[in-house]
Amino acid sequence: MNYKIREMQKGDWKSVSEIYQQGMDTNLATFQTECPTNEEFDQSHIKQCRFVITDGDVIAGWAALTPVSSRCVYRGVAEVSIYIHDTHRGKGAGNQLLNFLSKQSEKDGIWTLQSGIMADNKASIRLHEKCGFRQVGFRERIGQDRFGQWRNTVLMERRSNLI
Repeated sequence: MNYKIREMQKGDWKSVSEIYQQGMDTNLATFQTECPTNEEFDQSHIKQCRFVITDGDVIAGWAALTPVSSRCVYRGVAEVSIYIHDTHRGKGAGNQLLNFLSKQSEKDGIWTLQSGIMADNKASIRLHEKCGFRQVGFRERIGQDRFGQWRNTVLMERRSNLI
């Protein structure tokens, strides 16, 4: 695949939200049960470091960062959201996008990236490991999925070598 990465634009929301819904439908990606509105997404995610990966004119995935705290001492720590369209999973899009996001986040002063991943989402755990993340924790029965089942997550982290 000949993927290209660019900044997410407001006009991308339809594709971004459809890919997010696909992730929710797997019951492996998030505890969210409803896709946020574009406005909610915009308010909750850091303004920089929002990217889409494209295959031609088609958005194959997206990634964005959320602050982990409003306290100034944690301004360089962010949580990763990365979602790949189901037709592009396993084809390198996630690897390219997560590596790009990691490098760009360092340019924007982020020294720690973290991801809370459902413990049974082996593909996402492998992706994060390939991109330099390591498991730093395990959270047992941290939240209920959309079917009311308690789920475990692993906490993965990537620390910058530059900052």
